[in-house]
Amino acid sequence: MADELSTRDAKLIQYLNEAYGKEKELETALQAHIKMAKRPPYKKRLQDHLKETKAQSKGLERRIKALGGKAERSPVPVPGPHAAVEAATAVTAAATKALSAAKGPIHALRGTGEAEKQLKNAKTELWNEYEEIGNYTAIETLAESLNDADTAKLAREYRRQEERMANFLLKLIPQLTKAVVTEEVPAAERRKPAAASSSRSRGTRAASSSSARSTASSRSSRSSRSSGSSRSGGGTSPRASRSRSSRASSS
Repeated sequence: MADELSTRDAKLIQYLNEAYGKEKELETALQAHIKMAKRPPYKKRLQDHLKETKAQSKGLERRIKALGGKAERSPVPVPGPHAAVEAATAVTAAATKALSAAKGPIHALRGTGEAEKQLKNAKTELWNEYEEIGNYTAIETLAESLNDADTAKLAREYRRQEERMANFLLKLIPQLTKAVVTEEVPAAERRKPAAASSSRSRGTRAASSSSARSTASSRSSRSSRSSGSSRSGGGTSPRASRSRSSRASSS
């Protein structure tokens, strides 16, 4: 990056190069994930996104050159001594490229089964998409703040592409998770414990019904005793009343 760049352009190039480095890294990762993908719709979406990613890399490179910079696979430092800047950038770019190339084989080894490998790849892809959304949101805002309409338009377009891919992955991940369950968890362990639950429910209902009957019976017994007591001691029969009246008249 030339020393005569303005602070404005240098900052724009810095942010654009951060996004460029990420896109180049993902080109390598996506190629590895495409080889591992088993579901046709998933593989097709990854292939389409790889094309988008390569187009984004080229678009970023063109924009960086238009601003007077050079596209690099790593974040570019702010302007400083020319030789030191180039040396640091070259070393970091080489390390980033090597790391990207190593990720594919590593991803192929992770997971306890085929379905889980797919799930872990999708989760990694989603994480990357949100990092890219963050990159392009920052570039768009920076460009708007610096009155760079072309860079803002580019960032906005790429952000929307990443958002569409992220939404696809958000819908895919539950499907892949269910595939892991089917592949790795025995069917007997996936069933609801319906028998035990039903048995407990029936037992509860039976106990409740028995308690209700017992309560009703107790109330009926108390009512019966109360009624009998009232008839025997509470009132005077007509016959007894007439007998007392007759004895009184005779006297």
